Amino acid sequence: MKYVVVIGIEVHIQLKTGTKIFCGCDTGFGAEPNTLVCPVCLGFPGVLPVLNQRVVEYAILASLALNCKITPLSRFHRKNYFYPDLPKAYQISQYDEPLAVNGYIDIFNGKGEKDEKDEKKIRITRAHLEEDAGKLIHSGEGISLVDYNRTGVPLLEIVSQPDISTPQEAYDYLTALKAIIKYTGVSDCNMEEGSLRCDANISIKPAGDIALGTKAEIKNLNSFRAVEKALTYEIQRQTKLVDSGGSVVQETRLWDEKKQITSSMRSKEEAHDYRYFPDPDLMPIQISQEYVQSIQETIPELPQTKAKRFVSQYSLPEYDVHILVADKYLADFYEKTVHLLANPKMVSNWIITELLCLLGEARIGINDCQVTPEHLSKILQMIEIGTISGKIGKDVLLEVFKTGMPPEQIVKEKGLVQITDTNELESMIDKILQENPKAVEQYREGKKQALGFFVGQVMRMTSGKAQPEMVNKILQKRLE
Repeated sequence: MKYVVVIGIEVHIQLKTGTKIFCGCDTGFGAEPNTLVCPVCLGFPGVLPVLNQRVVEYAILASLALNCKITPLSRFHRKNYFYPDLPKAYQISQYDEPLAVNGYIDIFNGKGEKDEKDEKKIRITRAHLEEDAGKLIHSGEGISLVDYNRTGVPLLEIVSQPDISTPQEAYDYLTALKAIIKYTGVSDCNMEEGSLRCDANISIKPAGDIALGTKAEIKNLNSFRAVEKALTYEIQRQTKLVDSGGSVVQETRLWDEKKQITSSMRSKEEAHDYRYFPDPDLMPIQISQEYVQSIQETIPELPQTKAKRFVSQYSLPEYDVHILVADKYLADFYEKTVHLLANPKMVSNWIITELLCLLGEARIGINDCQVTPEHLSKILQMIEIGTISGKIGKDVLLEVFKTGMPPEQIVKEKGLVQITDTNELESMIDKILQENPKAVEQYREGKKQALGFFVGQVMRMTSGKAQPEMVNKILQKRLE
């Protein structure tokens, strides 16, 4: 390629604590504007912040899961800038003494395959704590309102090294990061509620050059696909600009989802613009190795480890495993189902091709679904023993998904038990063959695809309740 693409990503994770980072205000989402506030988070004169210990605990847990080293001494700084959503005119953050440094995430290609050549390590520069700002609400009539409920909500900012080379890698990195954080339980990572937000920095440089190009920061990215699309656009914009003799300006740009373009927002600030200095109201955070070790012991099985176990324990292909372990709750659902029905691949197929499709259409997660592992295992068991066909099984799954009714009850009430009576099936098949002499002749002349036509006719006549294997066997015998 003519140019090398260099991408770094900053991710803000809202830590799932009950109260804010420096005061006792609730962190709940969706409350009436300016009802979850107090003199501390509103920055009234004379108030003092008090650090929430659970915030530190959660931040250490997340950082360790990201393979970071916890620094023995970290410090809060004041990041000074004036904006209406920042009541103190500064944000309490961490600057040159962050909580954690030198982590990494291993990502694989976007297909979910895991050959060694497809593995790539994305380094994490740092993970540091800070407080969130408020939210501006623009009325569209020249008036802007401010909701300070989010002010002081605890955030963990995770900053990657510029190791990402393509928009697809950026998507894979964010997907892997989100999965790890959700496995730890320190955040729900809900982008719609602002629990996970990310900004992307991107530059291009001529192939072979050592020095990095001038970067642009992209904000207003409300989904991982938006990140991928914004980066793709920005690569094209910067390439066209440089090719025409121009130069990239260091700036912050906004992603416009409707127009599918980025647009200039403001010139990019440097660290000195914020006039960082240690916050005199907060003591440094001193963390012992014993405390770090006690938290290390609470880290659950993480996606990468679980993926390796699924491959060895259940003999699943890498593609299946990649999908299943991306969501902790989905992985748990799978294992509970397999413990009830010892057919790992069949369970995986139904979850990936059928259940995930239903969840996607309903736009809900597995935890909000009425289908339980007991339900799915029972459906698959009925298919295995021939009580219902696979086609009927899909209909039953849909009905369980909608109503939460037990599969056995649905099968019984709707009369969905497979027809396995040989005499009954033979009678139906004879009638169909008599009504379609041309198709019979075509089959006997070598057009074997005609068999599928006859199977379809039988299934239509029986409303899908005929056992497919038995139908095929009888048809082949009759057509000889």
